[in-house]
Amino acid sequence: MKLIGMLDSPYVRRVAISLELYGIDFVHEPLSVFRTFDEFARINPVVKAPTLVLDDGTVLMDSSLILDYLEALAPADKKLLPQPLAARAKDMQVLGLALAACEKSVQIVYEHNLRPAEKLHAPWLERVSGQLLAAYALLDKQLADSEALTQASITAAVAWSFSQFTVATVVKADAFPNLKRHAERLEQHPAFKRYPIE
Repeated sequence: MKLIGMLDSPYVRRVAISLELYGIDFVHEPLSVFRTFDEFARINPVVKAPTLVLDDGTVLMDSSLILDYLEALAPADKKLLPQPLAARAKDMQVLGLALAACEKSVQIVYEHNLRPAEKLHAPWLERVSGQLLAAYALLDKQLADSEALTQASITAAVAWSFSQFTVATVVKADAFPNLKRHAERLEQHPAFKRYPIE
């Protein structure tokens, strides 16, 4: 398999770390949706990161869909989602919050980096920042006692590290002590160290 995309994307990074934890051999091709657009487009004309090219040439995109496929492939002892419905619902709640935090962080980054400074829309930034902080406030409560290595805990840590890498002026680390501690612990895991934010 080939994973296409840069590790500065939380979506690419969560897939790379998960592939490692699933024990699936893959090649990482760090193509950028900006700097290497044409090269990326030859693999996936939609140019969406992450893209996963399966051994038979099938092209999958969107991190959640890719991970759904990989979870289905995984043997019982490697699965990253709990099987009991109540536990899975709790993990889905955490996943939703973590993915919302990723999305809102990306929106803030794009607003500052892709829009001319004179066209920044302050009310939009204020709204998105509020949504981001709300997601992290809820995650901080959810992860107070979390020790398990699941897709939810992985994605929460990846989201937090991405936000600290890109929008730390918006997301003050000390305001979310449980989340900060959770991410620091997972960032020491070999799979996280193998695929750091770049």
